Amino acid sequence: MTDSASPKTGLSARLLSGLVIPAHPLALTSERKIDERRQRGLSRYYLAAGAGGLAVAVHSTQFEIHDPSAGLLRPVLELAREEVRRLRSGKAPQPILVAGLVGRTEQALSEAALARDLGYDCGMLSLGAMKSAGDEELIAHCRAVAATIPLFGFYLQPAVGGRRLSYSFWKEFAEIPEVVAIKIAPFNRYQTLDVVRAVAESGRAAEIALYTGNDDNIVPDLLTDFHFSSGGQEHDLGIVGGLLGQWAVWTKKAVELLAEIREARLAGSVPAALLTLGAQLTDANGALFDAAHTFAGVLPGIHEALRRQGLLAGRWCLNPREELSPGQLEEIDRVWDAYPDLRDDDFVEEHLGVWLS
Repeated sequence: MTDSASPKTGLSARLLSGLVIPAHPLALTSERKIDERRQRGLSRYYLAAGAGGLAVAVHSTQFEIHDPSAGLLRPVLELAREEVRRLRSGKAPQPILVAGLVGRTEQALSEAALARDLGYDCGMLSLGAMKSAGDEELIAHCRAVAATIPLFGFYLQPAVGGRRLSYSFWKEFAEIPEVVAIKIAPFNRYQTLDVVRAVAESGRAAEIALYTGNDDNIVPDLLTDFHFSSGGQEHDLGIVGGLLGQWAVWTKKAVELLAEIREARLAGSVPAALLTLGAQLTDANGALFDAAHTFAGVLPGIHEALRRQGLLAGRWCLNPREELSPGQLEEIDRVWDAYPDLRDDDFVEEHLGVWLS
């Protein structure tokens, strides 16, 4: 038999509809303190661009904010929540708030409770702190956190703090009733297929929204119809949206891209121009994310793009040693000039003053 979508309401329905969810950066002053005006301005930009939600306290927000001694997690979560609540009073579809959760079980539970109490819809659980744990321990950890807040699973590539996760883990994870979505970001086709197949064979394909986090393969991920056969059953499913650091820049264009991909999937025909655009986006992402140096300059690379548009004042990170890699600035110059159609400069220029007011 073929998987069929069942009626959903609320959070699950919104996620399954397919959304652009930027991984929210952290706006800092030159003294490496929160720049509240620009932090709010970024949230306003994403929401005005048509993003369906915000992911906060994730890798792009800098994992250092999870250090309890920094005292940054609550205020950063609160700033995004306040901006989303301004919109939630209107009639537009409700933006979803995703909170990044890290650490071993005690810390992750504390962060999940904080996110829940602040009004976040779900928690995106990173397992990077449990690199030596086996599947049984990982699943127990996930079940414990899921009892506090709905889970947005997260397959983070090892190069930026993640760990390898097995097909068996993902199948058990997908069977947790409180799992509502999974961000697939191993930057690896085999491991991406592990997650998709696990969800298909979990029996919950109609309930769990799959989101690409593979910034190196955005367009093909979103265009692909996945088909699996097992136990006499046929499973068809797709990746419906993206929760991406790449979509923290040029977000208006990302919203337009997802709409175009959705139309192509409905028509059952993939224009060659979409695949060309996908390759251009991967090239641009390679510069911004610093693929040449194993993603060492990913955060300042995102910041540099936002700085050029006026959304950030600089590319400062909490860690002073975190800067662009040698040659990365030149690579950003190259893709900036090569692919002007990927950017939303006119949109930002028109509204920047309002967002930063």
